Amino acid sequence: MSEKKMTSSRKHHLKSLMLGIAKSLLEKEAAQYEVDKAAHMAQNCPELSLPGSMQELQELCKKLHQTIDKADEERYDTEAKVFKADKEIQDLKIKVQDLKGKFKKPTLRKVRMSADQMLQALLGSKHKVSLDLRANLKQVKKEVKEETADVGDWRKNIEDRTDRKKMFETEA
Repeated sequence: MSEKKMTSSRKHHLKSLMLGIAKSLLEKEAAQYEVDKAAHMAQNCPELSLPGSMQELQELCKKLHQTIDKADEERYDTEAKVFKADKEIQDLKIKVQDLKGKFKKPTLRKVRMSADQMLQALLGSKHKVSLDLRANLKQVKKEVKEETADVGDWRKNIEDRTDRKKMFETEA
């Protein structure tokens, strides 16, 4: 079964038809939105007529404050309902997860990796890590002990030590 490819002119024609239909649907939706908005405003917001006397203006302000308070109460109630519903949804998701059971752990394979590669994988490719510990060490010159040169004359060493012993005895 060979699949026939659509010619570019047919694709272009179908695409233009789809765009035309989508454009008309969007225009209808925008018009319906305007109609719904006008109906809602007529229902909930009566036309404002400003009275001339101070007493009537104060009464109008009190009415407006009452309607604002009602709207705030409704908003608060709906926010509380939405929050409660969201919490229930989260709880149900957790229950579903628990009911599904434990996850099957995949079997792990051994991977040969040097210490540098392992640290680079853990820390990311931005950090260059090297385990060349000897590079950071200071160079220390080894000094040859002078006492080893005088090992031949052991009597002299003994006499020096006895002098020290006498020195400590006289101080004490």
